[in-house]
Amino acid sequence: MPTDIEIAQAARLKPIDEIAAALGVPDAAIAPYGRTKAKISLSWLAKQQPRPGGKLVLVSAISPTPAGEGKTTTTVGLTDGLNRIGRRAIACLREPSLGPVFGMKGGAAGGGHAQVVPMEDINLHFTGDFHAIAAANNLLAALLDNHVHHGNALGVDVRRVSFKRVVDMNDRALRQVTVALGGPGNGYPREDGFDIVVASEVMAIFCLARSLADLKRRLGSIVVAETRGGEPVHARDLRADGAMAALLKDAISPNLVQTLENNPAIIHGGPFGNIAHGCNSVIATEAGRRLADVVVTEAGFGADLGAEKFIDIKCRKSGLSPDVVVLVATVRALKYHGGVEVDALTAENLPALEKGIANLERHVNNVRNHYGLPCVIAVNRFSSDTEAEMALLKRKIAHHDAPVVVANHWADGGRGAEDLARAVVDVMGRVPPNLRFLYDDDDTLWDKLGKVARTVYGASEVTADSKVRARIKALQSAGYGRYPVCIAKTQYSFSTDPRLRGAPSGHVVNVREVRLAAGAEFIVAICGDVMTMPGLPKEPSAARIDVDDDGRISGLF
Repeated sequence: MPTDIEIAQAARLKPIDEIAAALGVPDAAIAPYGRTKAKISLSWLAKQQPRPGGKLVLVSAISPTPAGEGKTTTTVGLTDGLNRIGRRAIACLREPSLGPVFGMKGGAAGGGHAQVVPMEDINLHFTGDFHAIAAANNLLAALLDNHVHHGNALGVDVRRVSFKRVVDMNDRALRQVTVALGGPGNGYPREDGFDIVVASEVMAIFCLARSLADLKRRLGSIVVAETRGGEPVHARDLRADGAMAALLKDAISPNLVQTLENNPAIIHGGPFGNIAHGCNSVIATEAGRRLADVVVTEAGFGADLGAEKFIDIKCRKSGLSPDVVVLVATVRALKYHGGVEVDALTAENLPALEKGIANLERHVNNVRNHYGLPCVIAVNRFSSDTEAEMALLKRKIAHHDAPVVVANHWADGGRGAEDLARAVVDVMGRVPPNLRFLYDDDDTLWDKLGKVARTVYGASEVTADSKVRARIKALQSAGYGRYPVCIAKTQYSFSTDPRLRGAPSGHVVNVREVRLAAGAEFIVAICGDVMTMPGLPKEPSAARIDVDDDGRISGLF
């Protein structure tokens, strides 16, 4: 059986100008990066209107497991399936981070016969967006330390510097470092640290900005430190916002590529769903609404993380509203949530499946009853799934009023997702969405955290030590109380303990740190043991990746 990269390398890609022309984008409005990828002009997009009657489909999933669920694969397969049944559909995805590509997860361009291509480019440097984001972020960090070195006219308290440097790599050694060692010529020594690019505030700003002007405004609002008197120091105080925006002026334009079936896809931005807000850029999603009748987008990890942030942050800030949510599940992942270990997931196990379905049921309940959106369940089928298991799954979910559709897009591409596409079209045509946020803008920050934890996670309470509580109170008093909250926690459980599978209830969510993202306009609450700079596993994916003398890459998946 060919690997994902072998399938992608065998694909017949159309020139990107043909993909653009099919969307009605003229040559003058694209900036090609080679023959198979391009940037779409922001100024041209700004003159276009959303297509009348257009629909937005949000793809989310159950809580992730080592068995894999295939959310991006389903997003691509569904887009191909919709085009096969006569709908003008476009996929809007996040860009992969090099961290998981070389770490444990691998690439994020889909899989099997439901991929976006050129797969190698997308998973590696692509059009350089992440490099630009890292450069803009680290320019601000350098300007801050330089300001302190040259007299510190703003009175920056070096003990209260909150802005971190970033690198797009999993590197645990950089989580906590000391900078400016080596004498007076190198600045004032202080403790510092690195985050991964996808967790940076610059990435969040990049994905929430509506225009270049909005991007520059938000960059200027970043709070990098406090003065000795406790006043905030902004990026604009360092006159950094203009240069940062200049570094990002090309990156902010969305990237156009294609699926294996030559259908259009826009890939832009890429914050993680567990440690950031987990959605591609607003600009990309809005571009899709101007170019296609159906936009299929995704949100990171499970619906308790990515979908919640898509709704409570992205939709709140942009005015977007999904018409339907597709929840991706697999039988083997549900058995894992029922207590089965990875090496036994291919064996039929109805009791474990029935127990694990509780995870799916909670996600469905959240989507339908708390987010107020119609739901379709896409079962990404594997050859080991038995008829008895499929029958049990459908029977247990029947009372939720969410169609369960088996999809075979990994093996059959768009043809294997036609039934899913028809189900999505049917639900969008007869069940109106009633989007609801989990909390109001006027709720306190503490109440917002509690509403997400109790309503979506099934927690009994939220806790924090006195220092964190004081920080939350200070942010509330400083005028940031109307911001939404972005909860960073493990993706593997509804709780903050990745070992608690299924649908745990009554657990406690402990907030260990709170960060202000004034440019992104949300508050980050870091919970449990989650890290904003991941580490590599014992056997990283990088060890399997190679390139031959002809430049052909292997081992990337």
